[in-house]
Amino acid sequence: MATALISHSVCVQHEISPGHPECPERIAAIADQLKREGLYDHLIHHEAPTASTEHLLLAHPESYIELINTHAPSSGSVQLDADTSMNPHTLNAALRGAGAGVFAVDQVMSGDVENAFCLVRPPGHHAEKGQAMGFCFFGNVAIAAKHAINTHNLERVAIVDFDVHHGNGTEDIVEGDANILFCSSFESPLYPGGYRANVEGQRVNLPLSSGTGSDEFRSAISSTWLPALHSFRPQMIIVSAGFDAHADDPLANLQLQDDDYVWITQQIMDVADQHANSRIVSMLEGGYDLPALARSGAAHIKQLMRA
Repeated sequence: MATALISHSVCVQHEISPGHPECPERIAAIADQLKREGLYDHLIHHEAPTASTEHLLLAHPESYIELINTHAPSSGSVQLDADTSMNPHTLNAALRGAGAGVFAVDQVMSGDVENAFCLVRPPGHHAEKGQAMGFCFFGNVAIAAKHAINTHNLERVAIVDFDVHHGNGTEDIVEGDANILFCSSFESPLYPGGYRANVEGQRVNLPLSSGTGSDEFRSAISSTWLPALHSFRPQMIIVSAGFDAHADDPLANLQLQDDDYVWITQQIMDVADQHANSRIVSMLEGGYDLPALARSGAAHIKQLMRA
């Protein structure tokens, strides 16, 4: 079975500000690495569609969607918070990002592909129900998970988030949804700050101390996430794939290496193989050192391809 790569050219036109770490070059970094490794042409390529208002309403109230639409500039830049701004291409890029996750779920559920990676930006896991923040506008992975439940009648969808920053937006959107298990590992203390208490069968937050390296990371995942995932028996896994826990990343202080992204992808795939008919949709979140992002992202996708 094949792996889909879903992206769109507008994802490189969104820019927060010149020199910002969440930069357009992040897309090309991963794509170029896939080409260097001879993987790119073996993926099934799709253009990300635009998410509909109905899709966005799975995660956000109508008032918030209207606010984002209203603030979208025709020229220049509009600042939504200290970290998050829009240029004339941002709204389209954010809609394509959310649409990519929905489309990826449909592709995987149809059996056309085994799994999919959404090479999109802006990221999404910090966007709360009614608040854009942390470079994020719409809750891409949460929308994808709720779409899988509402449209494809799945009863158990797991979201796993290994970005170095806590997925507060996803946590906010899926709060209280018994059909979704949310697992998030993250450096703490670090942006965005607090996190909610764990709830059996619904939430596994795994804070990691500054300086945490490979052995401690793998042990913590093995003792917390993996038992919860096997107990939950997900029918699909949605991944918030952030690569900023890498030792080379400038925005955080964890010490993961390229091989740790191979390992955690293998663990996710093992769970999916056992419980979810191998169904995985992965979406790009963070990762701000371009060489480390390129290597780690390509390593993650290579595992999804079983290459």
